[in-house]
Amino acid sequence: MSIEEMSPDIKSMSIEELRHLMEDKGAPAFRAKQLFSWIHGRQACSYAEMSDLPAKLREELAASHPLVTAKLVDRQISRLDGTQKFLFEMPDGCLVESVFMRYRFGNSVCISSQVGCRMGCSFCASTLHGLVRSLSASEMLEQIYAILRTTGESVSHVVVMGMGEPLDNYENLIRFLRLVTCPEGMHLSQRSVTVSTCGIVPNMYRLAREGLRITLALSLHAATDTRRRQIMPIANRYPIRELMEACRAYFDATGRQITFEYSLIRDVNDSAADARGLAKLARPLQAHINLIPVNPVRERGFSHPDNAHVRAFKKELENHGVNVSIRRALGTDIEGACGQLRNRYVDAKRQQTTQ
Repeated sequence: MSIEEMSPDIKSMSIEELRHLMEDKGAPAFRAKQLFSWIHGRQACSYAEMSDLPAKLREELAASHPLVTAKLVDRQISRLDGTQKFLFEMPDGCLVESVFMRYRFGNSVCISSQVGCRMGCSFCASTLHGLVRSLSASEMLEQIYAILRTTGESVSHVVVMGMGEPLDNYENLIRFLRLVTCPEGMHLSQRSVTVSTCGIVPNMYRLAREGLRITLALSLHAATDTRRRQIMPIANRYPIRELMEACRAYFDATGRQITFEYSLIRDVNDSAADARGLAKLARPLQAHINLIPVNPVRERGFSHPDNAHVRAFKKELENHGVNVSIRRALGTDIEGACGQLRNRYVDAKRQQTTQ
């Protein structure tokens, strides 16, 4: 059963929508807040847990509005740094990946926004099997809630940077962002949420108008249109000039510093000239550059520069007055590139069906 066929999806509802639902069921309005608190504040995975709701109401809701829950299929824990990678199965059998990471500033969870991806970036494992479908707000939330239930630990930061292109799933993404930051739910600070995009320009402008204060991370990965088109098909539609204009609009509307995500790929985008071009783009926006030595993906054939070369690239950027960091490599012993774990399971299932 797909998420579209399960409905109405109560875990994706706002408090106001729950009030209307309670009204339809003849229940007092205050039940909506109780229900919302159980689902999003305490991350209940069944109505049976909701002890202060009348038994009859719980029975009715269980029959008419089944709760979306994520089934844990696989969990890998890094022996190097404790990073945990999760493979979850959604109600229709689709698989998505999420990652739990520990930092000095707190625990962070990286979630997926789609099952697969249709953007086709040549260095990414998520695109290998194309796009299956987008995730609902509840399915994005459930990745976080399932990790909270499994680890017993708190989460202070959320990154929508896993499988999929978040701005290709715009309406569900916005609903997710409002729910995860709602005071009656997890109450995550908007400033502690980062959304990554490969650069769907019209939706970058829409996001700027939403009144949110989240961090926007642009997956740039090249400093020229020619080079970017070689590794990112989206660049054929939206040139860098338009990306920078959209980034400026987002910064002006929100006051939030833009981040440029830049995957360093050996002999592709890691020259000193690439660094100078990247600095030229970042300076006018006072953007922060996050360097990411690319995760090797067997099917892609790309590799990352050695550590000395990465540090030299960083130094070149700093010499041109740019704020830059190198993303700390986490979980390198547990299939670090997003999409690899799911792809292994998908490939295994395909082999079973052909035998």
